[in-house]
Amino acid sequence: MKQTWNSIDEVLAFAIEKEQEAADFYLALSRQSNRESLRELLVSFAQEELGHKAKLEAIRAGELRLAFSSTAISDLGLTESLRSTPPEDFEQLDYASALILAMNAEKAAFKMYSELARVASDDGLRQSFLGLAQEEAKHKLRFELEYDEFVLTEN
Repeated sequence: MKQTWNSIDEVLAFAIEKEQEAADFYLALSRQSNRESLRELLVSFAQEELGHKAKLEAIRAGELRLAFSSTAISDLGLTESLRSTPPEDFEQLDYASALILAMNAEKAAFKMYSELARVASDDGLRQSFLGLAQEEAKHKLRFELEYDEFVLTEN
C-alpha cells in the first residue's frame, strides 16, 4: 500500500506521530521489564525518540525552508509492527520477545526515515531524515547487542 501526502506538513505530522508512538512504546515496555539495565535503556530510548519528535517539530515550525516531492511513499508497516502486541499484553512478553519487538520497531523507523529522505526534494530536509535514520539504526544495533549478550549467550 502506498502512502501519499499533499504537503510537507502532512509528512512531518506523520513522522512526529511515529516518534511519539515509539516513545510511548518504549515507556510501556520499560514498565514491564524486570531487568534494571533494560528498563534504563528503554527509558533512554523513549527520551531519544522524544528528542527526534522535538527536532521534527522545529522543522515543522519553519526553522527550515522546505520543498516537497509528490512521489508516493510506501507504507513501511511501522504501525502494524508497533500494534501487533497491544499494550495490555506487554506484561506477558519475555525478555527476548521484548527485544525483538524493539529491534523491529527500530528497523521500521530506519526504513521510514530512509524512504522520506529518498523522496525529499529539499536537501536540508533530506539530511535531517538521513540523520534520524542513522539514529534509529544505532538504536537497533544496541538492542541487537543486548539480545546477543543476554539472550543468545544464555541459551
